[in-house]
Amino acid sequence: MGICENRTVIITGAARGLGRAYALAFAAEGANVVVNDIGTSLGGEGRDTSAADAVVAEILASGGKAIANYEDVTDWDAAGRIVAATIEAFGDLHVVVNNAGIVRDRMFVSSTLEEWDATMHVHLRGHFCVTRHAVNYWRVKQKEFHDPDARIINTTSGAGLQGSIAQAAYSTAKGGIAALTLVQAAELGRYGITANALAPSARTRMTEQAFAEKMATQGEQFDVMDPDNIAPAVVWLGSAESRDVTGCVFELEGGKIMIEDGWREGPAIDKGARWQPVEVGAVVERLLAQRTVPRKVWGS
Repeated sequence: MGICENRTVIITGAARGLGRAYALAFAAEGANVVVNDIGTSLGGEGRDTSAADAVVAEILASGGKAIANYEDVTDWDAAGRIVAATIEAFGDLHVVVNNAGIVRDRMFVSSTLEEWDATMHVHLRGHFCVTRHAVNYWRVKQKEFHDPDARIINTTSGAGLQGSIAQAAYSTAKGGIAALTLVQAAELGRYGITANALAPSARTRMTEQAFAEKMATQGEQFDVMDPDNIAPAVVWLGSAESRDVTGCVFELEGGKIMIEDGWREGPAIDKGARWQPVEVGAVVERLLAQRTVPRKVWGS
């Protein structure tokens, strides 16, 4: 029996890359899997349902349980239909893995409003809509004295945690998702819901273009960038075993699992009175000398 036996999970963007790896791994651990994917290009254009169908066929052929879903996670009503279809098919919902995303790489000085809005729409609105409908279902369940034992698993990125050159919109959206996760964890624990986020580093359509050299590990003894490496931690976070873990951001790469410290208070100087503008420069210089040196922005 797997660690997710009889648990039901929605995975958005589950037809390729990391989402596909998650879907197969959850199914192998006994979960009922909803493979949600509208089949867009990397930039969010077009529609193709065949990729989601292929993942479902693979799960069914292995004796697992899965359905395909082609609803748009950014559409409020469509997101509600994803949750409703899940409950109709499997009788319950336990986990939402928000994995769907797009990228529009561009230096900030060349960015367009359309690219900015499209990126925010898919990442931030997409994380909101499906999860908000799921939370409605879980809250009702908890009020009826049934512990939902529910999991929200969001997807941030190293770009969101430290920034990435030529990815201003993507970095901003992913940073917002990390903050959203902290708020969800703080607010939703009373309903039996945990919220955590992942910053995975693996070979996908997105990363093969942006970080081609780093992603080319297929020929090594251990393929560090294989997306299958990320799935075990995600499956565990979706299991009943993780009920005491919430409000965390995990960086995952190859065989490494790392937990982020997050924003912390750093060095401070308190004058006990109002500063004069001319005094501030020397104070900031002292504080910079005392602080922990931050990680560099990707690509810098």
